[in-house]
Amino acid sequence: MKDLMIVARYTFKDMVKRKSFIISTLIILIIIVIGFNIPNIMEKLNGNNENTNDKILLVDNQNIFEGTLQRINELHLPYEFEISNDNISFEDVKQKIENEEINSSIIITKTENEIHLEYIVESLVMVEEVPQDLVSAINNIYSSLQITKLNLTQEELSSLTPNFSFELKQTEEKEVSGNVFAIMLLSLVLFYAIYFCAYQVSSSITTEKTSKIMETLVTSTSPRTIVLGKTLGIGVGGLLQVAIMVAVALVSAKTFLPEGTLEAIIDVSKITPTLAIITTIYFLLGYTVYALLYALTGSTVSKPEDINSANGPIAIIAVIGFYLAYFTMMNPTSNLNVFASIFPISSPFCMPFRVMMGVATIQEIIISILILLITILLVAKISIKIYSSAILNYGTKLNIKDILNIYQDKNN
Repeated sequence: MKDLMIVARYTFKDMVKRKSFIISTLIILIIIVIGFNIPNIMEKLNGNNENTNDKILLVDNQNIFEGTLQRINELHLPYEFEISNDNISFEDVKQKIENEEINSSIIITKTENEIHLEYIVESLVMVEEVPQDLVSAINNIYSSLQITKLNLTQEELSSLTPNFSFELKQTEEKEVSGNVFAIMLLSLVLFYAIYFCAYQVSSSITTEKTSKIMETLVTSTSPRTIVLGKTLGIGVGGLLQVAIMVAVALVSAKTFLPEGTLEAIIDVSKITPTLAIITTIYFLLGYTVYALLYALTGSTVSKPEDINSANGPIAIIAVIGFYLAYFTMMNPTSNLNVFASIFPISSPFCMPFRVMMGVATIQEIIISILILLITILLVAKISIKIYSSAILNYGTKLNIKDILNIYQDKNN
């Protein structure tokens, strides 16, 4: 146990002191802070152009709306309106736009069969049609005017504009509740944490083989202690990195986002202590599975430039597990999603979301965790056996056949 903690402590210190770890963490934190400041940045950009593209001249020189067009100012549309009943021509509007008195204009005329809207802007490059919110507002005002002329009773008016209420129901027996944005965000964070932290195990092993540090470690302690110690040390470092990111994200959200914005995007009520515990458990178990697999690949290469090719199969497995969970969460009550929450390569990414959405049962969680634990024991047994024989290999990269031969020799 003492040797295990020594290796873990050494690995942790080596990881957090690396420039790559420090720089990548700082870059991610900066991106998080900037991301939560995007609404403020957009607001400032809009603030600098608050008088641009929002002042519209409405011309009703035929008095089609009989003075009711003024009601458009009561609809709280994102425009500033100037209403005119004068006979304003296209050339007059053009002059006003050039003088920056207005940004655009709508000239309303009526023919025998229709009401014609002539939308005049400075350039058609960025404008394809009359804004639909303007068309809808003008249409509603005109319709209200015509309805008023019919002298309808209150009951007849109510029948023309009934109040609709909507209710969503599902045929699945299990009730699904959650926030898709929060689920996707958590999915990406977990994948980053598990994949990239586990990847550091193979990188650390290969680097130490190159620097001959491993020879000292092997003579001082057992291969099992080295594998488990490195897995533990890098896992603690990765968990610390994720905790810092989450803390910075929460502080940035509270500091920079307008009040109520976070609640509008994410259903905060679904982020409970139970979810936090479940997520942490699956992070640790998922990380351990992939870290042990990467420990195996790291011990089969002797040069850092061979790490990526050796890690390729494990990376493919991780991506398959992530996408299996990611795409099945669109239908969280499906059998495929249940399978993804139990299958060991995808359950670390999937089960926390089922818990958040309220569709995971206690039996499913227990079965999923037991399968992950069994997988960890099997992968650990294989990895440690291969590791103990391949770790001092300084020749060419071991292929699958070499690895199988080493494993068979260890069993004999």
